[in-house]
Amino acid sequence: MRRYGKHTDEDDIRSRPNRKGNRPRTHIRPKHEDASEGLVLTVDRGRLTCLVEDRTVFAMKARELGRKAAVVGDRVAIVGDLSGQKDTLARIVRIEKRTSVLRRTADDDDPYERVVVANADQLAVVTALADPEPRPRLIDRCLVAAYDGGLTPLLVLTKSDLAPPDKLLELYGDLDIPYVVTSREELENGKAADRVREQLAGRITAFVGHSGVGKTTLVNALVPEERRRSTGLVNAVTGRGRHTTTSALALPLAGVEGWVVDTPGVRSFGLHHVDPSRVILAFPDLGPGTEGCPRACSHDEPDCALDAWVAEGQADPARLYSLRRLLATRQHTEGD
Repeated sequence: MRRYGKHTDEDDIRSRPNRKGNRPRTHIRPKHEDASEGLVLTVDRGRLTCLVEDRTVFAMKARELGRKAAVVGDRVAIVGDLSGQKDTLARIVRIEKRTSVLRRTADDDDPYERVVVANADQLAVVTALADPEPRPRLIDRCLVAAYDGGLTPLLVLTKSDLAPPDKLLELYGDLDIPYVVTSREELENGKAADRVREQLAGRITAFVGHSGVGKTTLVNALVPEERRRSTGLVNAVTGRGRHTTTSALALPLAGVEGWVVDTPGVRSFGLHHVDPSRVILAFPDLGPGTEGCPRACSHDEPDCALDAWVAEGQADPARLYSLRRLLATRQHTEGD
C-alpha cells in the first residue's frame, strides 16, 4: 500500500471519478427563501394535497426533511411547480412551527404516537346518544388529548330523537364544556349544521368520534360542496359503526370563515404520550391548590393538597372529581 506524507504531489494522487456526474453531498441545506406558503389538506400514501393561495397543489416531502412528516393542518413551505395542473408535483421543503398538536396512540401500551392534526384550535367530540350507545370513557380520553394538545373541546351530541342528553351532559357539566345537541331531523333540514357552525366560525376544528355517530354526515352538512361518504351504518352485533372515512381531510366551512377537519372514526384513543401533570392546566380554579402537593403528585393520593383546597371552599368538589376522573382515564383502557 502506498503511503503519503504531509507534502504530497497532488498530481501523483489517484482519484476515483464521479461517474454519475452529480454534486457531492453536503450538510448545508438551502434556505428556500422564495418558497410559497401552503396548508396541508390531506395526506395519502406519502402524497400531500395542499392549498397554495387559491390553488390545490400536489406535493411530496423533500428528502432533506428526513423522518419529519407533515400532517393535515400543517403550514408548509413549498417549491417547484405550484400551478396545480394535472400531473404536476411540488416539493415540501419546510414544516412551520405548530401552534397545537392533537395526538393519539393505538393504546396505552403503544409508545408510538400519531399526530392526527396540527394547528387546530378546537376539538369537536361527536357522540351519539343512542345507536350506538355513548362511550363516556372514550369522550374523557378525547378531552385529555385536547387539553394536552392545546385545543378547546366542544361536545356535539347527535341522535337526540333516540335518547335524551341530560344524563350524559350531567357528567360534563362541571367542566364548563360548550355543547350542541342535534337530532336526525335537524341534520336533514339543516338546523343542526347552522347551530354547530356558530361554534366553528373563525376556528380550525377537528372532528373526532367513533364510527356510526354521524360525524361525517354532519361534516357533509357543514361543507355541502365537498360530499364525504356518510357512515349511516351500525353493526347490529357489535353496536359500533363501520369505517368509511379513511384519512383526515381539512375542508373550508360554507358561509363563514373557518375550517373543519374530518378524521377517521376511532375505536380507541390511547394516551401513552400524555403527561398527566398537563391535565391540570384545564382546571385553572384547581391549579393554585397544587402548590402544596408533594413532588410528582398524581392528584389522587392521600397527601394531595387539592383535598384541603376544596375543603377550604376555594373550588367546587365536583371540579376535583372531574379532574380525577380524567386522570384515571390515562391509566385504563377504553371499555365503555
